[in-house]
Amino acid sequence: MIRRVLKNLTVHDGDAPDASRQLEADGWALLPRVLDADEVAALSEEIESVFARTPPERSRPDQDEFRYEMLNRSAASQAAVGHPRILEVIEPLLGEDCHVIANTAWQNPAGFKGGPWHCDAGPHVPRPEGVPWDDRIPYPVFAVAAHIMLRDCAEADGPTAIVPGSHRSGRLAPFDRMMDPSLTYDGRAPVHVIARAGDVALFVSDAWHRGLPATDEGRGRFFLQVHYGRRDIAQRLRTTTVTNQVSDEAIARATDDRSRALIGLHDPFFYDG
Repeated sequence: MIRRVLKNLTVHDGDAPDASRQLEADGWALLPRVLDADEVAALSEEIESVFARTPPERSRPDQDEFRYEMLNRSAASQAAVGHPRILEVIEPLLGEDCHVIANTAWQNPAGFKGGPWHCDAGPHVPRPEGVPWDDRIPYPVFAVAAHIMLRDCAEADGPTAIVPGSHRSGRLAPFDRMMDPSLTYDGRAPVHVIARAGDVALFVSDAWHRGLPATDEGRGRFFLQVHYGRRDIAQRLRTTTVTNQVSDEAIARATDDRSRALIGLHDPFFYDG
C-alpha cells in the first residue's frame, strides 16, 4: 500500500479495505452491488445511446464491440468512474491522486470467441523466471482495471478469467499457452469472474487475464471498463495524434517513427486501442 506525503509517495501500513489487500495479494477482487438497478439502467441507456450515435473510431476486427473515452460522452459514465466504493479500494494502491487513463464501453455479442491470455501493458516490474519477489517490499501496482457490469455475466456469457497471483510474476503469460484454459501460475488456477449487473470486477493491469469464449446460449458481456493509473502514468483517453503537448512545428520536424515517439506521438496500443 502507498500514500501521498506532500507530492511524494511513502509506504502505507494503516487500515485499508479487504478488497485493496486482495488486489495487492491476488491481483483481483470483486465488489458486489456497487450500482443499484436504477443506476445500472441509466448508465446502460446512456452507453447504448453512445453506441448508436458514434461510429467505431479505430480499425480492429471487433471494432463495433466497443466505444472509447466514455466519460467524455456520458455524464453517467463520468459519475460511475468516480464511485466512492471503487476509489476507496484503488487509492491505497495507486495513490489518492490517481486518475482515469482509459474508459471504454464493451458490448461483446453472444458467441464471441474470447481472446488470449495477456496483461494490459507491463509487466511493470519485469523479472526473469525463478526470481521471486521479496515479500518485505509491498508489490507495486501501477494501473488497475475496473469492469462495471451492466448485465449479469454467467459462464455462458464469456466472463473474464484471471490467474491469481500472476501480476507478481514479472512475466508475460507463456506464448505457447495463450489460449490454454487451464493456465496456472504458482499452482493457482484461473478464476472466472461471474458477476451480476451492478457489481465491479477489479484486477491489476499486470495480471494474466482474458475474455473467455461465450456460447450461443449466452448473451455476451456488457460493461463499462475503466483503467485507473498512478498520477505519473499518462492518460490515454485519446490518441496522441489527437491530444498532445507538441507544437505543429515540432511535429513537422519529427520525420520518422522514433523521433515522433520521442516527442510523445505514440502509436495506439494498450489502453488507447
